[in-house]
Amino acid sequence: MTRRLRMGMVGGGKDAFIGAVHRHAAALDGQIDFVAGALSSTPEKARASGLALGLADDRNYGSWEEMLERELGREDRIDFVSVVTPNHMHYPVAKAFAQAGINVVSDKPMVVSSEQAQDLIRVVEASGVVFAVTYNYTGYPMVRQARQMVRSGQLGEIRKVIVEYHQGWLAQEQDEEANKQAGWRTDPARSGMGGAIGDIGSHAENLVSTVTGLELEAICADLTAFVPGRRLDDDANVLLRFRGGAKGLLTVSQVEIGRENDLRLSVFGTKGSLHWRQEEPNHLLYDTLDGPRQVLTRGSPYISDAAKRATRLPPGHPEAFLEAFANIYLGAAAHIRARMEGREHVPDYPTVEDGARGVHFIEKTVESAHGEAKWTDTAWRAARASR
Repeated sequence: MTRRLRMGMVGGGKDAFIGAVHRHAAALDGQIDFVAGALSSTPEKARASGLALGLADDRNYGSWEEMLERELGREDRIDFVSVVTPNHMHYPVAKAFAQAGINVVSDKPMVVSSEQAQDLIRVVEASGVVFAVTYNYTGYPMVRQARQMVRSGQLGEIRKVIVEYHQGWLAQEQDEEANKQAGWRTDPARSGMGGAIGDIGSHAENLVSTVTGLELEAICADLTAFVPGRRLDDDANVLLRFRGGAKGLLTVSQVEIGRENDLRLSVFGTKGSLHWRQEEPNHLLYDTLDGPRQVLTRGSPYISDAAKRATRLPPGHPEAFLEAFANIYLGAAAHIRARMEGREHVPDYPTVEDGARGVHFIEKTVESAHGEAKWTDTAWRAARASR
């Protein structure tokens, strides 16, 4: 490493939960400096946030357009931009920076429509930039261990997958002014067509795809808005059919009182099964047909190289959310450095293609829930080829 990469940020001002998470994660391994930002939707709020977070006056911008224009004129311009706005602003910001040749790390869901997603794919392919999407749960070491075990055939042929994401923070109507996170997530104009299915269901879909490599073929979805007057779903139950014959269930909710951030994945094969919980992320349960249950632990000598690369501390020293998030930034940084040096590099982070597939999943889930057909076709490869 000859120097730290320079990061700019759009959105994520001083009172925004996810902006702080991104900044902490990016800084964790000493490879990235946060040097520029347009941190809110109005110039006054943006500059106040930049001042509070210590940005230099000449890189504390009032708008993302100003940031892009002025950064392009600097010799020490940013190496990438982190986009952490509400969903409806991901597309214009990410597209403009990518077209200008600046690498992008975008929060999820990547955009609000497949048309936008396919346009971003075209822009990224034309410009050659690195584009990462922060499906941060794929950064956990034991998720990467699960991926290696499934992909290497240790579970045999996959029969069934169950993914669950339980939260309770939207169990009642929220005052938008008092809780801005709830405000934009329940507003179709800013969140897009999906509520819980877009906010946390997109994480669940990506976790299944990352670990198993299975391709969704069809779904049968039931979306509900339990809170009176809510315009987007706050609960979702989806039956899954995968190419090759595997079946599955995806259930997500933000109205389950008492649940905090309870993401779970179970994968069942012909030889064994795996079980992982985000709230106990350092353990992976492994069952076989004819042996005792094994509790695999993060940092142990027997875990895969991919899981070891994602690990910072010895066993018994808990690693969790920020470290997993940081692994997405590390993956993107490694690819950016490879591009700078003209080296080939295999991405180990969620890409623009993963982001586009996630948007396709949200659209098809909403279509299924509102339609009369029992099953809705979701084949991603066919959809991608037709655009």
